[in-house]
Amino acid sequence: MQIKVEKNVGGIEGLCVIEPAVHGDSRGYFMETYSQRDMEEAGLNYNFVQDNQSMSTKGVLRGLHFQINYPQTKLVRVIKGSVFDVAVDIRKGSKTYGKWYGVELTEENKKQFLIPKGLAHGFLVLSDTAEFCYKCDDFYHPNDEGGIAWNDPTIGIDWGVVGKYTGSANADGYTLTDGTKLMLSEKDQVWDMLSYQI
Repeated sequence: MQIKVEKNVGGIEGLCVIEPAVHGDSRGYFMETYSQRDMEEAGLNYNFVQDNQSMSTKGVLRGLHFQINYPQTKLVRVIKGSVFDVAVDIRKGSKTYGKWYGVELTEENKKQFLIPKGLAHGFLVLSDTAEFCYKCDDFYHPNDEGGIAWNDPTIGIDWGVVGKYTGSANADGYTLTDGTKLMLSEKDQVWDMLSYQI
Protein backbone atom coordinates (compact mmCIF):
# COMPACT_ATOMS: atom_id res chain seq x y z
CA MET A 1 0.00 0.00 0.00
CA GLN A 2 1.38 3.40 -1.05
CA ILE A 3 -0.58 5.53 1.43
CA LYS A 4 -0.58 6.16 5.17
CA VAL A 5 -4.07 6.63 6.61
CA GLU A 6 -4.97 8.16 9.95
CA LYS A 7 -8.58 7.18 10.56
CA ASN A 8 -11.28 8.84 12.66
CA VAL A 9 -9.14 11.91 13.29
CA GLY A 10 -10.34 14.11 16.12
CA GLY A 11 -12.51 11.18 17.20
CA ILE A 12 -14.89 11.85 14.29
CA GLU A 13 -15.98 8.61 12.62
CA GLY A 14 -14.95 8.30 8.98
CA LEU A 15 -12.80 11.46 8.90
CA CYS A 16 -9.30 10.60 7.65
CA VAL A 17 -5.96 12.24 6.92
CA ILE A 18 -4.12 10.46 4.11
CA GLU A 19 -0.44 10.80 3.25
CA PRO A 20 0.71 9.44 -0.12
CA ALA A 21 4.11 7.89 -0.66
CA VAL A 22 6.34 10.47 -2.35
CA HIS A 23 9.35 9.26 -4.33
CA GLY A 24 11.84 12.06 -4.84
CA ASP A 25 15.42 12.70 -5.88
CA SER A 26 17.46 15.56 -7.31
CA ARG A 27 15.24 15.65 -10.40
CA GLY A 28 11.98 16.18 -8.51
CA TYR A 29 9.36 13.76 -7.23
CA PHE A 30 6.62 11.30 -8.23
CA MET A 31 3.55 10.20 -6.32
CA GLU A 32 0.23 8.53 -6.95
CA THR A 33 -2.38 11.11 -6.00
CA TYR A 34 -5.14 8.51 -5.98
CA SER A 35 -5.25 4.72 -6.15
CA GLN A 36 -8.55 2.94 -5.74
CA ARG A 37 -6.66 -0.24 -4.84
CA ASP A 38 -4.77 1.47 -2.00
CA MET A 39 -7.96 3.09 -0.73
CA GLU A 40 -9.80 -0.25 -0.70
CA GLU A 41 -6.86 -1.94 1.06
CA ALA A 42 -7.22 0.76 3.73
CA GLY A 43 -10.93 -0.05 4.03
CA LEU A 44 -12.02 3.13 2.24
CA ASN A 45 -14.52 2.13 -0.42
CA TYR A 46 -15.74 5.10 -2.44
CA ASN A 47 -16.75 5.60 -6.03
CA PHE A 48 -15.55 9.08 -6.92
CA VAL A 49 -17.35 10.50 -9.96
CA GLN A 50 -16.27 14.15 -10.22
CA ASP A 51 -13.03 16.11 -9.78
CA ASN A 52 -13.12 19.82 -8.93
CA GLN A 53 -10.41 22.47 -8.69
CA SER A 54 -10.44 26.03 -7.40
CA MET A 55 -7.98 28.87 -6.90
CA SER A 56 -8.27 31.37 -4.07
CA THR A 57 -6.18 34.24 -2.74
CA LYS A 58 -4.86 34.80 0.77
CA GLY A 59 -7.54 35.42 3.38
CA VAL A 60 -10.32 33.78 1.39
CA LEU A 61 -12.52 31.59 3.57
CA ARG A 62 -14.95 29.24 1.86
CA GLY A 63 -17.56 27.47 3.97
CA LEU A 64 -18.91 25.92 5.94
CA HIS A 65 -20.78 24.02 3.22
CA PHE A 66 -22.75 20.80 2.97
CA GLN A 67 -25.17 19.20 0.53
CA ILE A 68 -28.76 18.88 1.72
CA ASN A 69 -30.35 16.10 -0.36
CA TYR A 70 -27.33 14.68 -2.20
CA PRO A 71 -24.53 14.49 0.39
CA GLN A 72 -21.01 13.94 -0.91
CA THR A 73 -17.88 12.32 0.40
CA LYS A 74 -14.93 14.51 -0.58
CA LEU A 75 -11.21 13.76 -0.89
CA VAL A 76 -9.43 17.12 -0.79
CA ARG A 77 -5.84 18.26 -1.30
CA VAL A 78 -3.81 21.36 -2.13
CA ILE A 79 -1.54 21.42 -5.18
CA LYS A 80 -0.27 24.98 -4.68
CA GLY A 81 0.04 27.03 -1.52
CA SER A 82 -1.43 26.32 1.90
CA VAL A 83 -4.91 26.16 3.44
CA PHE A 84 -6.38 25.36 6.83
CA ASP A 85 -9.08 22.81 6.04
CA VAL A 86 -11.94 22.09 8.44
CA ALA A 87 -14.70 19.49 8.74
CA VAL A 88 -17.64 19.64 11.18
CA ASP A 89 -19.79 16.63 12.07
CA ILE A 90 -23.44 17.56 11.42
CA ARG A 91 -24.81 14.00 11.39
CA LYS A 92 -27.84 13.88 13.64
CA GLY A 93 -27.41 11.21 16.26
CA SER A 94 -23.63 11.18 15.92
CA LYS A 95 -21.66 11.02 19.17
CA THR A 96 -19.48 13.84 17.82
CA TYR A 97 -22.29 16.05 16.48
CA GLY A 98 -21.05 19.65 16.29
CA LYS A 99 -17.40 18.66 16.75
CA TRP A 100 -14.79 20.01 14.33
CA TYR A 101 -11.34 18.98 13.18
CA GLY A 102 -8.86 20.96 11.09
CA VAL A 103 -5.66 20.15 9.23
CA GLU A 104 -3.21 22.26 7.26
CA LEU A 105 -2.97 21.05 3.67
CA THR A 106 0.01 22.30 1.69
CA GLU A 107 1.79 21.63 -1.57
CA GLU A 108 4.78 20.54 0.56
CA ASN A 109 3.11 18.08 2.95
CA LYS A 110 0.83 16.68 0.19
CA LYS A 111 -1.68 15.51 2.80
CA GLN A 112 -5.22 14.68 1.76
CA PHE A 113 -8.37 15.04 3.84
CA LEU A 114 -11.18 12.50 3.42
CA ILE A 115 -14.46 14.08 4.52
CA PRO A 116 -17.36 11.63 4.64
CA LYS A 117 -21.01 12.34 3.92
CA GLY A 118 -22.75 14.26 6.68
CA LEU A 119 -19.90 16.63 7.50
CA ALA A 120 -19.77 20.33 6.68
CA HIS A 121 -16.57 21.58 5.05
CA GLY A 122 -14.65 24.82 4.76
CA PHE A 123 -11.14 26.15 4.30
CA LEU A 124 -9.08 29.29 4.84
CA VAL A 125 -6.25 30.26 2.47
CA LEU A 126 -2.99 30.98 4.30
CA SER A 127 -0.64 31.52 1.33
CA ASP A 128 -0.68 34.27 -1.30
CA THR A 129 -2.69 31.95 -3.53
CA ALA A 130 -3.82 28.36 -3.20
CA GLU A 131 -5.03 25.80 -5.70
CA PHE A 132 -7.40 23.30 -4.18
CA CYS A 133 -8.48 19.96 -5.73
CA TYR A 134 -11.11 17.54 -4.56
CA LYS A 135 -12.87 14.39 -5.63
CA CYS A 136 -16.60 13.85 -4.95
CA ASP A 137 -18.60 10.64 -4.86
CA ASP A 138 -21.71 12.33 -6.26
CA PHE A 139 -22.25 14.89 -8.96
CA TYR A 140 -22.93 18.54 -8.28
CA HIS A 141 -26.62 19.29 -7.84
CA PRO A 142 -27.61 22.97 -8.22
CA ASN A 143 -29.54 24.54 -5.35
CA ASP A 144 -28.64 21.72 -2.98
CA GLU A 145 -26.05 23.57 -0.91
CA GLY A 146 -26.54 24.33 2.76
CA GLY A 147 -24.23 26.19 5.07
CA ILE A 148 -23.28 27.02 8.63
CA ALA A 149 -21.70 30.22 9.93
CA TRP A 150 -17.94 29.77 9.75
CA ASN A 151 -17.57 31.50 13.12
CA ASP A 152 -20.45 29.76 14.92
CA PRO A 153 -19.43 30.09 18.61
CA THR A 154 -21.23 26.86 19.52
CA ILE A 155 -18.80 24.98 17.24
CA GLY A 156 -15.81 27.13 18.19
CA ILE A 157 -13.46 26.52 15.25
CA ASP A 158 -10.02 27.99 15.91
CA TRP A 159 -9.27 29.45 12.49
CA GLY A 160 -6.25 31.32 13.85
CA VAL A 161 -7.76 34.67 12.88
CA VAL A 162 -8.11 37.96 14.72
CA GLY A 163 -11.60 39.34 15.29
CA LYS A 164 -14.62 39.22 17.54
CA TYR A 165 -17.92 37.43 16.95
CA THR A 166 -20.73 39.99 16.69
CA GLY A 167 -23.67 37.67 16.20
CA SER A 168 -23.39 36.82 12.50
CA ALA A 169 -21.10 35.27 9.89
CA ASN A 170 -20.17 38.71 8.55
CA ALA A 171 -16.41 38.92 7.98
CA ASP A 172 -16.06 42.63 8.79
CA GLY A 173 -13.31 43.21 11.33
CA TYR A 174 -11.73 39.77 10.92
CA THR A 175 -8.13 39.40 9.70
CA LEU A 176 -5.34 36.88 9.54
CA THR A 177 -2.63 37.48 12.14
CA ASP A 178 -0.62 39.44 9.55
CA GLY A 179 -3.49 41.87 9.00
CA THR A 180 -4.87 40.35 5.77
CA LYS A 181 -8.63 40.87 5.74
CA LEU A 182 -10.84 37.82 5.54
CA MET A 183 -12.80 37.53 2.30
CA LEU A 184 -16.03 35.56 2.19
CA SER A 185 -18.73 35.33 -0.45
CA GLU A 186 -21.98 37.16 0.26
CA LYS A 187 -23.67 33.80 0.74
CA ASP A 188 -21.09 32.61 3.27
CA GLN A 189 -21.62 35.73 5.38
CA VAL A 190 -25.32 35.05 5.97
CA TRP A 191 -25.41 31.38 7.02
CA ASP A 192 -26.95 30.75 10.44
CA MET A 193 -25.52 28.84 13.37
CA LEU A 194 -25.60 25.04 13.35
CA SER A 195 -28.57 24.91 15.75
CA TYR A 196 -30.72 26.81 13.21
CA GLN A 197 -29.57 25.08 10.02
CA ILE A 198 -29.88 21.37 10.41
